[in-house]
Amino acid sequence: MLEPRDAADLAEIVADAASSGRKLELRGGGTKADFGAPREAELVSLAGLTGVVDYDPAELVLTVRAGTLLSEVQALVAAEGQMLAFEPWGEPGATIGGTIAAGVAGSRRVTAGSARDHLLGLMAVSGRGEVFVAGAKVVKNVTGYDLPKLMAGSWGRIGAMAELTVKVLPVPREVVTLAARGLSPEAAHAAMACALGSNAEVSAAAALSDGTVLLRVAGFAPSVAARCAALPGLLAGHCGLARLEDAAPLWQQAMTGEGLKGAVRWDVHLPPRAAPALIAALPAGAEWAMDWGGGRVWVCCDAEDDAVRQLAAGLGGEARLVAAPEAMRARVPAFHPRAQGVMALEARVRRAFDPAGVFVTGRFPEDADADAVLA
Repeated sequence: MLEPRDAADLAEIVADAASSGRKLELRGGGTKADFGAPREAELVSLAGLTGVVDYDPAELVLTVRAGTLLSEVQALVAAEGQMLAFEPWGEPGATIGGTIAAGVAGSRRVTAGSARDHLLGLMAVSGRGEVFVAGAKVVKNVTGYDLPKLMAGSWGRIGAMAELTVKVLPVPREVVTLAARGLSPEAAHAAMACALGSNAEVSAAAALSDGTVLLRVAGFAPSVAARCAALPGLLAGHCGLARLEDAAPLWQQAMTGEGLKGAVRWDVHLPPRAAPALIAALPAGAEWAMDWGGGRVWVCCDAEDDAVRQLAAGLGGEARLVAAPEAMRARVPAFHPRAQGVMALEARVRRAFDPAGVFVTGRFPEDADADAVLA
Protein backbone atom coordinates (compact mmCIF):
# COMPACT_ATOMS: atom_id res chain seq x y z
CA MET A 1 0.00 0.00 0.00
CA LEU A 2 1.31 3.42 -0.98
CA GLU A 3 1.10 6.09 1.71
CA PRO A 4 1.65 9.67 0.49
CA ARG A 5 2.53 12.25 3.13
CA ASP A 6 1.22 15.29 1.25
CA ALA A 7 -0.25 16.43 -2.06
CA ALA A 8 3.19 16.47 -3.72
CA ASP A 9 3.76 12.82 -2.77
CA LEU A 10 0.31 11.94 -4.04
CA ALA A 11 0.92 13.70 -7.36
CA GLU A 12 4.18 11.81 -7.84
CA ILE A 13 2.49 8.46 -7.14
CA VAL A 14 -0.32 9.15 -9.61
CA ALA A 15 2.01 10.47 -12.33
CA ASP A 16 4.16 7.36 -12.02
CA ALA A 17 1.10 5.11 -12.30
CA ALA A 18 -0.13 7.00 -15.37
CA SER A 19 3.22 6.61 -17.13
CA SER A 20 3.50 2.90 -16.29
CA GLY A 21 -0.14 1.95 -16.96
CA ARG A 22 -0.91 0.91 -13.40
CA LYS A 23 -4.29 1.20 -11.65
CA LEU A 24 -4.68 2.94 -8.31
CA GLU A 25 -7.50 2.64 -5.80
CA LEU A 26 -7.81 5.53 -3.37
CA ARG A 27 -8.62 4.61 0.20
CA GLY A 28 -9.36 6.71 3.29
CA GLY A 29 -10.47 4.66 6.27
CA GLY A 30 -11.43 1.64 4.17
CA THR A 31 -14.96 1.57 5.58
CA LYS A 32 -16.49 1.38 2.09
CA ALA A 33 -13.99 -1.02 0.54
CA ASP A 34 -16.72 -3.58 -0.18
CA PHE A 35 -18.79 -1.13 -2.24
CA GLY A 36 -18.61 -2.09 -5.91
CA ALA A 37 -17.22 -5.12 -7.70
CA PRO A 38 -14.24 -7.11 -6.45
CA ARG A 39 -11.08 -5.77 -8.14
CA GLU A 40 -7.33 -5.79 -8.12
CA ALA A 41 -5.57 -2.44 -7.93
CA GLU A 42 -2.69 -0.92 -6.05
CA LEU A 43 -3.99 0.78 -2.92
CA VAL A 44 -3.15 4.39 -2.11
CA SER A 45 -3.94 5.24 1.50
CA LEU A 46 -4.86 8.86 2.13
CA ALA A 47 -4.90 8.25 5.88
CA GLY A 48 -1.62 10.17 6.26
CA LEU A 49 -3.10 13.38 4.85
CA THR A 50 -4.57 14.58 8.13
CA GLY A 51 -5.01 17.75 10.09
CA VAL A 52 -6.81 21.07 10.01
CA VAL A 53 -5.43 23.61 7.54
CA ASP A 54 -7.66 26.51 8.55
CA TYR A 55 -10.80 26.92 10.63
CA ASP A 56 -12.59 30.21 11.04
CA PRO A 57 -15.73 29.64 13.13
CA ALA A 58 -16.85 33.23 12.63
CA GLU A 59 -16.86 32.73 8.85
CA LEU A 60 -18.37 29.22 9.09
CA VAL A 61 -15.58 27.76 6.93
CA LEU A 62 -13.31 24.79 7.63
CA THR A 63 -10.38 23.62 5.49
CA VAL A 64 -9.07 20.18 6.38
CA ARG A 65 -6.95 17.46 4.80
CA ALA A 66 -8.90 14.61 3.26
CA GLY A 67 -7.59 11.81 5.48
CA THR A 68 -8.78 13.42 8.70
CA LEU A 69 -11.26 11.23 10.55
CA LEU A 70 -14.87 12.30 10.17
CA SER A 71 -15.33 11.86 13.92
CA GLU A 72 -12.47 14.30 14.59
CA VAL A 73 -13.96 16.88 12.24
CA GLN A 74 -17.35 16.56 13.90
CA ALA A 75 -15.81 16.90 17.36
CA LEU A 76 -13.81 19.95 16.28
CA VAL A 77 -16.79 21.90 14.96
CA ALA A 78 -19.05 20.73 17.80
CA ALA A 79 -16.63 22.31 20.28
CA GLU A 80 -17.42 25.63 18.58
CA GLY A 81 -21.17 25.02 18.63
CA GLN A 82 -21.19 24.18 14.92
CA MET A 83 -21.93 21.18 12.71
CA LEU A 84 -21.68 19.72 9.22
CA ALA A 85 -25.19 20.54 8.11
CA PHE A 86 -25.62 17.61 5.71
CA GLU A 87 -25.36 15.25 8.71
CA PRO A 88 -22.72 12.83 7.40
CA TRP A 89 -22.31 9.47 9.07
CA GLY A 90 -19.87 6.61 8.83
CA GLU A 91 -18.39 3.62 10.57
CA PRO A 92 -15.41 4.11 12.91
CA GLY A 93 -12.41 5.07 10.80
CA ALA A 94 -14.38 6.91 8.11
CA THR A 95 -12.55 10.00 6.82
CA ILE A 96 -13.95 13.35 5.77
CA GLY A 97 -12.53 12.91 2.26
CA GLY A 98 -14.07 9.48 1.83
CA THR A 99 -17.38 10.73 3.20
CA ILE A 100 -17.50 13.59 0.68
CA ALA A 101 -16.29 11.35 -2.18
CA ALA A 102 -19.11 8.91 -1.41
CA GLY A 103 -21.68 11.71 -1.10
CA VAL A 104 -22.84 10.54 2.32
CA ALA A 105 -25.66 12.57 3.87
CA GLY A 106 -28.06 11.89 6.71
CA SER A 107 -31.67 12.68 7.52
CA ARG A 108 -31.15 16.46 7.44
CA ARG A 109 -30.37 16.29 3.73
CA VAL A 110 -34.05 16.69 2.87
CA THR A 111 -33.92 20.31 4.09
CA ALA A 112 -30.21 21.20 4.45
CA GLY A 113 -28.91 19.76 1.19
CA SER A 114 -26.33 17.14 0.27
CA ALA A 115 -22.56 16.90 0.68
CA ARG A 116 -21.98 18.65 -2.65
CA ASP A 117 -24.03 21.63 -1.47
CA HIS A 118 -21.59 22.20 1.41
CA LEU A 119 -18.27 21.47 -0.34
CA LEU A 120 -16.89 24.93 -1.10
CA GLY A 121 -13.51 24.06 -2.53
CA LEU A 122 -10.77 21.49 -2.80
CA MET A 123 -7.19 20.65 -3.68
CA ALA A 124 -6.85 17.40 -5.59
CA VAL A 125 -4.60 15.40 -7.90
CA SER A 126 -5.86 14.43 -11.34
CA GLY A 127 -5.14 11.16 -13.14
CA ARG A 128 -2.37 13.03 -14.95
CA GLY A 129 -0.55 13.51 -11.66
CA GLU A 130 -1.26 17.24 -11.62
CA VAL A 131 -2.31 19.16 -8.52
CA PHE A 132 -5.32 21.41 -9.09
CA VAL A 133 -7.43 23.68 -6.93
CA ALA A 134 -11.08 24.58 -7.38
CA GLY A 135 -13.78 26.52 -5.57
CA ALA A 136 -13.07 28.52 -2.43
CA LYS A 137 -9.62 29.84 -1.49
CA VAL A 138 -8.43 29.43 -5.05
CA VAL A 139 -4.82 29.96 -6.11
CA LYS A 140 -5.09 28.22 -9.46
CA ASN A 141 -8.59 27.40 -10.59
CA VAL A 142 -9.80 24.91 -13.19
CA THR A 143 -12.21 26.53 -15.59
CA GLY A 144 -15.07 24.82 -17.36
CA TYR A 145 -16.21 22.51 -14.56
CA ASP A 146 -17.93 23.03 -11.22
CA LEU A 147 -15.47 20.68 -9.60
CA PRO A 148 -16.79 20.71 -6.03
CA LYS A 149 -20.11 19.49 -7.42
CA LEU A 150 -18.39 16.83 -9.54
CA MET A 151 -15.99 15.57 -6.88
CA ALA A 152 -18.68 15.07 -4.23
CA GLY A 153 -20.11 11.62 -4.89
CA SER A 154 -17.48 10.77 -7.52
CA TRP A 155 -15.98 7.86 -5.53
CA GLY A 156 -12.47 8.91 -6.50
CA ARG A 157 -13.03 8.44 -10.23
CA ILE A 158 -12.07 11.99 -11.23
CA GLY A 159 -9.19 12.69 -8.89
CA ALA A 160 -7.73 12.21 -5.46
CA MET A 161 -8.79 14.87 -2.97
CA ALA A 162 -5.94 15.95 -0.72
CA GLU A 163 -7.61 18.90 0.98
CA LEU A 164 -11.14 20.25 1.09
CA THR A 165 -13.05 23.26 2.34
CA VAL A 166 -16.54 22.81 3.72
CA LYS A 167 -19.24 25.12 4.98
CA VAL A 168 -20.32 24.61 8.58
CA LEU A 169 -23.40 25.93 10.36
CA PRO A 170 -24.37 26.65 13.97
CA VAL A 171 -25.85 23.75 15.92
CA PRO A 172 -29.55 24.39 16.63
CA ARG A 173 -30.15 25.55 20.20
CA GLU A 174 -32.77 22.87 20.68
CA VAL A 175 -33.73 19.70 18.78
CA VAL A 176 -36.95 17.80 19.48
CA THR A 177 -38.26 14.60 17.90
CA LEU A 178 -41.99 14.01 17.71
CA ALA A 179 -43.11 10.46 16.98
CA ALA A 180 -46.21 8.67 15.77
CA ARG A 181 -46.81 4.94 16.18
CA GLY A 182 -48.55 2.18 14.29
CA LEU A 183 -48.76 3.79 10.86
CA SER A 184 -48.82 1.87 7.58
CA PRO A 185 -46.27 2.88 4.91
CA GLU A 186 -49.01 4.81 3.10
CA ALA A 187 -50.09 6.64 6.25
CA ALA A 188 -46.46 7.27 7.22
CA HIS A 189 -45.72 8.88 3.87
CA ALA A 190 -48.86 11.02 4.07
CA ALA A 191 -47.94 12.22 7.57
CA MET A 192 -44.36 13.02 6.58
CA ALA A 193 -45.45 14.87 3.45
CA CYS A 194 -47.92 16.92 5.46
CA ALA A 195 -45.30 17.80 8.10
CA LEU A 196 -42.57 18.69 5.59
CA GLY A 197 -44.99 20.78 3.56
CA SER A 198 -46.30 22.70 6.55
CA ASN A 199 -45.06 25.96 8.05
CA ALA A 200 -43.72 24.03 11.06
CA GLU A 201 -40.30 23.85 9.36
CA VAL A 202 -39.68 20.19 10.12
CA SER A 203 -35.98 19.56 9.36
CA ALA A 204 -36.15 15.77 8.92
CA ALA A 205 -38.79 13.07 8.56
CA ALA A 206 -38.35 9.29 8.63
CA ALA A 207 -40.36 6.12 9.10
CA LEU A 208 -39.50 2.62 10.30
CA SER A 209 -41.03 -0.73 9.46
CA ASP A 210 -42.67 -1.07 12.90
CA GLY A 211 -44.93 1.87 12.02
CA THR A 212 -42.93 4.57 13.83
CA VAL A 213 -42.73 8.00 12.17
CA LEU A 214 -40.06 10.46 13.30
CA LEU A 215 -40.31 14.23 12.84
CA ARG A 216 -37.42 16.46 13.86
CA VAL A 217 -37.94 20.10 14.84
CA ALA A 218 -34.87 22.27 15.46
CA GLY A 219 -34.01 25.90 16.16
CA PHE A 220 -34.32 28.41 18.99
CA ALA A 221 -36.20 27.08 22.01
CA PRO A 222 -39.30 29.36 21.77
CA SER A 223 -39.67 28.61 18.07
CA VAL A 224 -39.26 24.87 18.60
CA ALA A 225 -41.85 24.90 21.36
CA ALA A 226 -44.35 26.77 19.20
CA ARG A 227 -43.86 24.49 16.21
CA CYS A 228 -44.08 21.34 18.33
CA ALA A 229 -47.33 22.66 19.78
CA ALA A 230 -48.72 23.31 16.29
CA LEU A 231 -47.77 20.01 14.65
CA PRO A 232 -50.34 17.76 16.38
CA GLY A 233 -53.10 19.98 15.04
CA LEU A 234 -51.57 20.11 11.58
CA LEU A 235 -51.36 16.32 11.47
CA ALA A 236 -54.62 15.60 13.27
CA GLY A 237 -56.02 13.96 10.16
CA HIS A 238 -53.05 11.62 9.88
CA CYS A 239 -51.78 10.57 13.31
CA GLY A 240 -51.19 11.50 16.89
CA LEU A 241 -47.79 12.78 18.00
CA ALA A 242 -45.79 12.52 21.20
CA ARG A 243 -42.37 13.80 22.15
CA LEU A 244 -39.65 11.13 22.01
CA GLU A 245 -36.77 11.60 24.42
CA ASP A 246 -34.24 9.00 23.21
CA ALA A 247 -34.62 9.27 19.44
CA ALA A 248 -30.96 8.94 18.38
CA PRO A 249 -30.97 5.14 17.79
CA LEU A 250 -34.10 5.38 15.66
CA TRP A 251 -32.71 8.22 13.56
CA GLN A 252 -29.52 6.19 13.13
CA GLN A 253 -31.47 3.28 11.72
CA ALA A 254 -33.43 5.52 9.38
CA MET A 255 -30.26 7.27 8.15
CA THR A 256 -28.10 4.20 7.64
CA GLY A 257 -30.30 1.11 7.50
CA GLU A 258 -28.42 -0.28 10.50
CA GLY A 259 -30.16 -3.13 12.26
CA LEU A 260 -32.03 -4.31 9.18
CA LYS A 261 -31.52 -8.04 8.58
CA GLY A 262 -30.35 -9.44 5.26
CA ALA A 263 -27.14 -10.21 3.42
CA VAL A 264 -28.02 -7.76 0.64
CA ARG A 265 -28.57 -4.05 1.25
CA TRP A 266 -30.01 -1.60 -1.26
CA ASP A 267 -30.11 2.20 -1.05
CA VAL A 268 -33.16 3.21 -3.07
CA HIS A 269 -33.79 6.80 -4.13
CA LEU A 270 -37.18 7.54 -5.64
CA PRO A 271 -40.06 10.06 -5.59
CA PRO A 272 -41.32 10.04 -1.99
CA ARG A 273 -44.89 9.32 -3.08
CA ALA A 274 -43.67 6.05 -4.62
CA ALA A 275 -42.09 4.71 -1.42
CA PRO A 276 -45.23 2.90 -0.15
CA ALA A 277 -45.65 1.12 -3.50
CA LEU A 278 -42.02 0.00 -3.40
CA ILE A 279 -42.42 -1.36 0.12
CA ALA A 280 -45.63 -3.20 -0.79
CA ALA A 281 -43.86 -4.97 -3.68
CA LEU A 282 -40.71 -6.02 -1.77
CA PRO A 283 -39.86 -9.73 -1.59
CA ALA A 284 -41.18 -11.64 1.40
CA GLY A 285 -38.92 -11.21 4.41
CA ALA A 286 -37.34 -7.97 3.20
CA GLU A 287 -36.83 -5.27 5.84
CA TRP A 288 -36.88 -1.53 5.21
CA ALA A 289 -36.48 1.97 6.65
CA MET A 290 -37.58 5.26 5.07
CA ASP A 291 -35.69 8.55 5.27
CA TRP A 292 -35.87 11.93 3.55
CA GLY A 293 -39.66 11.89 3.83
CA GLY A 294 -39.71 8.72 1.74
CA GLY A 295 -37.16 9.88 -0.84
CA ARG A 296 -34.71 7.24 0.42
CA VAL A 297 -35.63 3.68 1.34
CA TRP A 298 -33.10 1.25 2.77
CA VAL A 299 -33.97 -2.33 1.81
CA CYS A 300 -32.32 -5.44 3.24
CA CYS A 301 -33.06 -8.96 2.03
CA ASP A 302 -31.36 -12.25 1.19
CA ALA A 303 -32.32 -12.38 -2.49
CA GLU A 304 -29.15 -12.15 -4.61
CA ASP A 305 -30.85 -10.74 -7.69
CA ASP A 306 -31.72 -7.25 -8.92
CA ALA A 307 -35.47 -7.46 -8.24
CA VAL A 308 -35.33 -4.46 -5.89
CA ARG A 309 -33.54 -2.44 -8.57
CA GLN A 310 -36.20 -3.34 -11.11
CA LEU A 311 -38.94 -2.31 -8.70
CA ALA A 312 -37.23 1.03 -8.10
CA ALA A 313 -36.83 1.67 -11.82
CA GLY A 314 -40.51 0.91 -12.43
CA LEU A 315 -41.42 3.57 -9.88
CA GLY A 316 -39.21 6.26 -11.36
CA GLY A 317 -36.31 5.70 -8.98
CA GLU A 318 -32.94 4.02 -8.79
CA ALA A 319 -31.20 1.60 -6.44
CA ARG A 320 -27.56 1.33 -5.41
CA LEU A 321 -26.20 -2.01 -4.24
CA VAL A 322 -24.52 -1.06 -0.97
CA ALA A 323 -23.64 -4.45 0.49
CA ALA A 324 -23.81 -8.00 -0.85
CA PRO A 325 -21.82 -11.22 -1.04
CA GLU A 326 -18.77 -10.99 -3.31
CA ALA A 327 -20.29 -13.15 -6.05
CA MET A 328 -23.29 -10.83 -6.33
CA ARG A 329 -21.11 -7.71 -6.35
CA ALA A 330 -19.13 -9.21 -9.22
CA ARG A 331 -22.34 -9.75 -11.18
CA VAL A 332 -24.56 -6.79 -10.25
CA PRO A 333 -23.20 -3.23 -10.65
CA ALA A 334 -23.21 -1.02 -7.56
CA PHE A 335 -24.76 1.92 -9.38
CA HIS A 336 -28.14 1.90 -11.06
CA PRO A 337 -27.71 1.61 -14.86
CA ARG A 338 -27.66 5.00 -16.54
CA ALA A 339 -28.84 6.00 -19.98
CA GLN A 340 -26.19 5.63 -22.68
CA GLY A 341 -25.95 9.38 -23.19
CA VAL A 342 -25.41 9.99 -19.48
CA MET A 343 -22.71 7.31 -19.34
CA ALA A 344 -20.97 8.85 -22.34
CA LEU A 345 -21.00 12.29 -20.70
CA GLU A 346 -19.62 10.86 -17.46
CA ALA A 347 -16.89 9.09 -19.41
CA ARG A 348 -15.86 12.30 -21.17
CA VAL A 349 -15.57 14.13 -17.85
CA ARG A 350 -13.53 11.32 -16.32
CA ARG A 351 -11.25 11.19 -19.35
CA ALA A 352 -10.64 14.91 -19.12
CA PHE A 353 -9.08 14.39 -15.70
CA ASP A 354 -7.87 10.80 -16.00
CA PRO A 355 -6.98 10.10 -19.65
CA ALA A 356 -4.85 7.07 -18.80
CA GLY A 357 -7.59 5.47 -16.71
CA VAL A 358 -5.46 5.33 -13.56
CA PHE A 359 -8.59 5.37 -11.37
CA VAL A 360 -10.60 2.92 -13.54
CA THR A 361 -9.94 -0.07 -11.31
CA GLY A 362 -12.84 -2.36 -12.15
CA ARG A 363 -14.78 -1.31 -9.07
CA PHE A 364 -17.44 0.06 -11.40
CA PRO A 365 -17.31 -2.10 -14.57
CA GLU A 366 -19.68 0.20 -16.40
CA ASP A 367 -16.96 2.86 -16.42
CA ALA A 368 -14.70 0.63 -18.51
CA ASP A 369 -17.64 -0.19 -20.82
CA ALA A 370 -18.33 3.53 -21.37
CA ASP A 371 -14.66 4.20 -22.05
CA ALA A 372 -14.61 1.39 -24.62
CA VAL A 373 -17.57 2.96 -26.47
CA LEU A 374 -15.76 6.31 -26.68
CA ALA A 375 -12.45 4.77 -27.74
